[in-house]
Amino acid sequence: MMEGKITNREVFLKNLAGNLGREVRNTLMEKPKWEFQPQYQVLKKCTTDQLLNVLKKQCSKIHTELIISSVTNLSRTLSEIVNKNGGGPIVYSKDSRFNEYGLNPLLKNDFLKQGMEVHEWDHYQGEKNIAKAEKANIGLTISDITLAESGTVVLLNNQDQGRVIHFLPTNYICLVPKSTIVPRMTQAAVILKENMVPSCVNFITGPSNSADIEMNLVVGVHGPVRATYIVIEDR
Repeated sequence: MMEGKITNREVFLKNLAGNLGREVRNTLMEKPKWEFQPQYQVLKKCTTDQLLNVLKKQCSKIHTELIISSVTNLSRTLSEIVNKNGGGPIVYSKDSRFNEYGLNPLLKNDFLKQGMEVHEWDHYQGEKNIAKAEKANIGLTISDITLAESGTVVLLNNQDQGRVIHFLPTNYICLVPKSTIVPRMTQAAVILKENMVPSCVNFITGPSNSADIEMNLVVGVHGPVRATYIVIEDR
């Protein structure tokens, strides 16, 4: 297919501006300044601990278990949750924070000794990652931003974290650093705007569910049947 080419663009736009009664075509747009911005006021004065309580209450509404753990006990907590949900196979993102939280021995040795199949996402393996995720019982990731109001974890996808980790396994476990908790989507949008973000950002609110058929809620329709958030006391 030949590449398209735009011709007479300025002439066309100048003629259009003239028909609208404008002598000069507008080329700059100023961001509007709204007198009222209530979206910034919701949960604005909450402390991190208060936001955690909001998150906890919301998780009870979205069929998501929330566990709080210290960094010291995180390995044991994760091991208990994995076994509670049926063990492996496990697929997890290639994230340096797993090592920072002291989880590499558990993921790379202990689970293997327990007979579990464990796969760390590797973009060099291409579609093999997807095949591993399809067979996985547990998908494991770490939240980048967490919305207290809706119980949503935000994941910035990259070559080391394919989005299938979040929805192909039967169970989904997300580690939530307490420091990532913000009031709501408003603050997340600000963070995303101020930082370089990937082309794919996933907002995950508990396990998949739908009430499309006769308004009967069914959990696990097109994704994980169960979801667990482990909040890490990192602040």
